Amino acid sequence: MGGPDVSIDPPIAPRTGRGRRQWPLPKQADLDAPLLVVENLRTYFTLSSGTVKAVDGVSFELHDGEALGIAGESGCGKTTTALSLLRLLPANAKVVGGSVKLFGIELATKSENALRRYRWREISVIFQGAMNALNPVRRVGDQVAEPIIERLGVPKAEANRRARELLELVGIARDRAADYPHQLSGGMRQRAMIAMALACDPAIVIGDEPTTALDVMVQAQILELLERLRAQLGLSLILITHDLSVIAETCDRVMVMYAGRVAEEGPVRTVFSAPRHPYTQMLLAAIPNLESDRRLLGTIPGSPPDLRTPPPGCRFHPRCPMAMDVCHEIVPEEVRHADGVRVACHLYPPGGDGTRRPIPILEVTGVDAPGSTAAPAVERAP
Repeated sequence: MGGPDVSIDPPIAPRTGRGRRQWPLPKQADLDAPLLVVENLRTYFTLSSGTVKAVDGVSFELHDGEALGIAGESGCGKTTTALSLLRLLPANAKVVGGSVKLFGIELATKSENALRRYRWREISVIFQGAMNALNPVRRVGDQVAEPIIERLGVPKAEANRRARELLELVGIARDRAADYPHQLSGGMRQRAMIAMALACDPAIVIGDEPTTALDVMVQAQILELLERLRAQLGLSLILITHDLSVIAETCDRVMVMYAGRVAEEGPVRTVFSAPRHPYTQMLLAAIPNLESDRRLLGTIPGSPPDLRTPPPGCRFHPRCPMAMDVCHEIVPEEVRHADGVRVACHLYPPGGDGTRRPIPILEVTGVDAPGSTAAPAVERAP
């Protein structure tokens, strides 16, 4: 699998660290600092029935060349978090607080007009469902060329040539640039979306569940393509998915979200080998494994809360089998441990060394490092 290695003229050519930025870094920027720093991000939706706190105090970092996977149930705020970075939100949604710094430049306070400078050029999006994201009455090549013309000011003929090169880069023959979306297979449409996301040589690509609508074989091909392009072009990736196995295969770090907040975040191998938050444990226990003994998959009882009226304290406590009295009253503080994992759970008190409180809680057994075939199982500790 995989398309040919194509040499593309600047500004689409592969990055070399931050030296290929399209405008100067601020003088105070630290090249060793994270590429993206998000602090206390809050995005609310206004409905006739109330205000939905879809993202409520999310913080994370993304480094050069790193892949961060964001996981959680539907409605936990994964997509809203990612799209809030450049305010690609519906009319009834608004970023009400927090900081978003790209290359040390604050984006949260920029006007809509100023923010356009960063869309596609520095952060781009591979949307879920390419058939819905692509314009059905425009040729695929023209759609890939459009951001090159609009954002980089490249002449149309040159942009069309580069669009064909990008299509070839993602494994689509150049002559298919003249096709309409309905003339491409589902996998080819998704590849065309990836080509469009790469059109302006962004530093960060957001994949909003880019493989959800694809069959297993095509999904594997798209994930392999993303991995190859990330290495070849020096991209940083934010991958939003329900599928923890996808994160295990493609990401360096994982951030597990629940009800608009971060439950646990850290290196993929560490989190998957020894999950700490009860929600992360239960998500991993629900992963099917054909090589394990036959048994019912683990399930999480109940449903995510209504974020118009979220529960007090820890938002997971109504579904948590080990909730304590404090969980009903106080929001848990995020605590970072020595192994790089941060977890927001009263089982891990601030100032501790990462050791759990000595109370009976769920243990997850059989969860090995990414790529393992071991099947996770959940049991209560004595």
